[in-house]
Amino acid sequence: MSNTSLEVRPFAKPRHVLSPDGRILVAPASWALLPPGDAALSRRIKADGPSWTVIELVGRKRFSRGIWAPADRIAALRAELETERAAPSYQKRLDAGRRRRAAEQAEYAGEFRDAVLDFLAFHPRHRTHAEALATLIATHAVPVGSGTVARTERIPVEERAEAATIAWMRHQTTGYDSMSIARIRGRRREVRRMLAQRSRELLETYRTDRDVDLLRCPLQVALRRAAEQDRAPA
Repeated sequence: MSNTSLEVRPFAKPRHVLSPDGRILVAPASWALLPPGDAALSRRIKADGPSWTVIELVGRKRFSRGIWAPADRIAALRAELETERAAPSYQKRLDAGRRRRAAEQAEYAGEFRDAVLDFLAFHPRHRTHAEALATLIATHAVPVGSGTVARTERIPVEERAEAATIAWMRHQTTGYDSMSIARIRGRRREVRRMLAQRSRELLETYRTDRDVDLLRCPLQVALRRAAEQDRAPA
C-alpha cells in the first residue's frame, strides 16, 4: 500500500491514517509528514512517486493536514526547489506571474460587476443606486479566497452574479444573520429561499419608474451603511 498514491483521512494515533475504504494504514518508518503550506513542494512530492495526502473533511470543507512520503525524497525535492528559488530568474518569473494574475483579477472584477449590473437591470432613474450596489457586491465577492459563488467556474458568470447579489441582499437587507433557525433538516434552505424571494421583490421595485422610500427602504439603509463604513477612518 505504501507504493500507492492515496488521499487519506487523519487518524488519532501518530503515523496512522485511514484509507479511502476505511482501513487503518501505518506510514512506513522511512516516510515523513510534509506539513501543508508549500504548494510547489507539495505538487512535486505528489508527482514524483507514491505518497499519502492527508485531507480532513469538516462539513463541506477540505483541509490539508500534510503529505506522507519518503523522507529522503522530501529532502531532495526541497533542496532542489530552494536552489531554483535562489536564482534571479525564479524571482522574475514569480513577479511576472503576479502581474499576470493581478491583470486577470482586475479584468474579471470588471466583467463580474457588469454582470451584476445586467442582473439588477434598474430603471435609469435608479442607475446611481445600481452602480453603487454592483460595486459593493463585486468588491465583496470577487477577491481570490473569498469563498463566494463569484469564484466558481462551474456556472456562467451571469448565474454567479445573480447568486452573489441575492447572497449580499440576504446578509445586508434582511435579518438573516441574527435569525434563530431551528436545526431541522431543510429549514435553513427554506428560510434562504423565502428571503431570496423578498430580495427579488425588493429589487423589482427599482426596475420600474417609481418612487422609493429613501429613508426606510432596506436597500437604501444598506447602501448608506456601506458608505459610512467607507468614510470611517481605518
